[in-house]
Amino acid sequence: MTLTRTKLVAVVMGAALALASVAGCSSTRSNNTPAGGATSANAASTLVGIAMPTKSLERWNRDGAHLEELLKKAGYQTSLQYADNKVDQQVTQLQNMINQGAKVLVIASIDGKALGPVLQQAADKGAKVIAYDRLINESPNVDYYATFDNYKVGQLQGQFIETALGLKDGKGPFNLEPFAGSPDDNNAKFFFSGAWDVLNPYVQSGKLVVPSGKAPKTDADWTSIGIQEWKSETAQSEMQNRINSFYAGGKKIQVVLSPNDSLALGIAQALDAAGYKPGSDWPVLTGQDADKANVLNMLQGKQSMTVWKDTRALGDEVAKMVDQVVKGQTVDVNDTKTYDNGKKVVPTYLLAPQVVTKDNVKSALVDSGFYSASDLGL
Repeated sequence: MTLTRTKLVAVVMGAALALASVAGCSSTRSNNTPAGGATSANAASTLVGIAMPTKSLERWNRDGAHLEELLKKAGYQTSLQYADNKVDQQVTQLQNMINQGAKVLVIASIDGKALGPVLQQAADKGAKVIAYDRLINESPNVDYYATFDNYKVGQLQGQFIETALGLKDGKGPFNLEPFAGSPDDNNAKFFFSGAWDVLNPYVQSGKLVVPSGKAPKTDADWTSIGIQEWKSETAQSEMQNRINSFYAGGKKIQVVLSPNDSLALGIAQALDAAGYKPGSDWPVLTGQDADKANVLNMLQGKQSMTVWKDTRALGDEVAKMVDQVVKGQTVDVNDTKTYDNGKKVVPTYLLAPQVVTKDNVKSALVDSGFYSASDLGL
C-alpha cells in the first residue's frame, strides 16, 4: 500500500442534536467540556464561518444546516456559505468571513491545495481553522481536522465486493469496472486506497478482470479514473462509454466499485439505459453517504450498499471543537499521527463509518432518525 492506513481508534455517537461528550481514547481529551446548549460567556459576540463546497450534493446541505443549527443553539453567530464547487468563490467567501471578524472557520474545501493564502490571512487575524471532512493541504494554518476514517470507508466497500462475489472462496473471474472520486479531494485517495488494497490482489490473480483496462497499477494512480467534482452526470457518461466500447456481444459488467453515492447514481442510470435489470443481471454496485435517491435505489435492487457516515455525529463533534477553541479549552482529538498535510501533522478527530444495505436500512437509517419511514416508502 502506498498510503498510510488510518486506524479506527474511536467509535463515536451520542444524541444527534447535542454537543455531548463523545467517548474517545486521546490523552489530550478535555474533561470539563460543558454539555450542549450551555452558552459560552462570549459566544454571542463570536462569529463562526462555515464554508461548504456545494449545494448540488445532498450531504453538504445536511452537513451545513446541522452544524449551523448546533452553533446557533449554543449562542454563536454564524455565516454559512456554499461555493458551487468554485474555488475562487470559496476563497472570496472565506475572505469575507475573515473581514467580518470570524474567530473560527470551519471549512469543507473544494480544492485541498488552493487555500494557503487565505488561511494565512485567517492566521494573521487570529482566526482558528477546522478542516471539515476534507483535509486542507500545503498550509501550516490548519489547526484541527474532523473526519471519518476514510481508508476504512474504502476498505468496507472492497470487503463488501469480496464477500458478495465469493472471491475469498476462489470464485471468479468477474468483470469489474472501478471508479474513483474527484482528484482535487484529499479524501478520494483514501477511499480508493482502502478499496483497492482489498481488490487489487484479485485483479492481479485474474479473479477480477477489468475489460476497459481502467485498473490503476497502484493506489497512487487512482486519479487516472477520478471523476472531477464527484458529478453524477460525468460518471454516467463514463459508464456509458465503457459499456459501449468494451461490453459488446453480450459481455456483462458484474461489479462496479463506486466510491460514493453521487457517482453510483450516474452509474446506475447508465446501467439502466443499457438494459441491465435489477436482480441477478444487475452488477454489485457500491456507494457512500446514504443519499435518499441511493437508498431508494438499494431498496429497488439498483445499488448493493452504501457506507453511511452519520454526518450528524461529525457536526456534533465539530460544534464541540468550536466551543472548546473559543473557550480556550483543550480540543478533543484522537489521532495525532496520520494526517500530514505537507506542512504539519494536523490533530484529528476520527469517527466510524458503517455499511448499510437494503436489509438494514430501517434499523440503521430510520430507527436512528436519519430518515423517516415515509421518506423511503417504508
